[in-house]
Amino acid sequence: MLRLSTLVCELGGELMGDDLSIERLSPLETAEAGSLSFVSHARFAKLLNGSRASALIIPPSLADQALQRGSCIVVDDVYHYFARLTQFWKKQISVAAPSGIHATAVIDPTASLAEGVSIGPFVHVGQGVRIAQGARLDAHVTVQAQAVVGQDSHIHANVTVGERCIVGQRCIIHSGAVIGADGFGFAPYQGTWIKIEQLGAVRIGDDVEIGANTCIDRGALDDTVIENGVKLDNLVQIGHNVHIGAHSALAGCAGVAGSAHIGAHCTVGGGAVVLGHLKLADHVHISAASVVTRSLLKPGQYSGVFPIDDNASWEKNAATLKQLHALRDRIKRLEQP
Repeated sequence: MLRLSTLVCELGGELMGDDLSIERLSPLETAEAGSLSFVSHARFAKLLNGSRASALIIPPSLADQALQRGSCIVVDDVYHYFARLTQFWKKQISVAAPSGIHATAVIDPTASLAEGVSIGPFVHVGQGVRIAQGARLDAHVTVQAQAVVGQDSHIHANVTVGERCIVGQRCIIHSGAVIGADGFGFAPYQGTWIKIEQLGAVRIGDDVEIGANTCIDRGALDDTVIENGVKLDNLVQIGHNVHIGAHSALAGCAGVAGSAHIGAHCTVGGGAVVLGHLKLADHVHISAASVVTRSLLKPGQYSGVFPIDDNASWEKNAATLKQLHALRDRIKRLEQP
């Protein structure tokens, strides 16, 4: 339970009304007494009076209306404020992991563990691994030889960090993720496949979050690179030698094939696919379920889904489709009296 004045002191904003105690954070529609909720935009103003929340976080444009029903915190960017609030709230309710090494963990004698690390049950830390101060490895995490886990990073249960892979500072890697699996590289030879050993690693920057069961393949020769601030959802596949620029975000089930280069501040919607060796410029945004088949060198929103067909027919139909707009204009001109 926290008072509104405590939140304002910690996060900013202007408190209007009584300094109430708050027991929980809730959506506007299901909030009960003791709840703090938020209204991010004036178009939701009609929901204010019907909500049972004890207090609201609102923009200045709704301050007068909100104050008529009770206490509120007025801020310029409601959604950003609410995100920071959830972080602060979680720190208050979370049980801190004890520092130290669990008795069942297996730590190679050549590994280097800084002060304040938390190593959970059945963790395996391999030869020459470096774990920085404040890092947390939950149960059954495996960190293979020569890998690095940066300061204050949290590796959830059952994650594998492959050999020589680097995880930056303040990263979060959720359960089941695999960092540094072999890339999909095989050479055809007389009807068989000959494995191409994947000799690179994975380099992950600071403040990266990686969702559950996501896989990031190690590079074939050079490293796969995930820059600072990147956010990957659950079940995302990143192929070998992919480069993802700073603060880009990929939603669930997105797939990026080998050697693709995604710029900074890009987004890729759920289930979308980026084919190999393509380049996406900074600030390119791909709609969900789209298939990127060519490099996109200008910022903007892109969408595209085309039915599967035999390749020759598909190419002809795709070429025709690109001419439809021009054909429509020609027809309109012909139809004019």
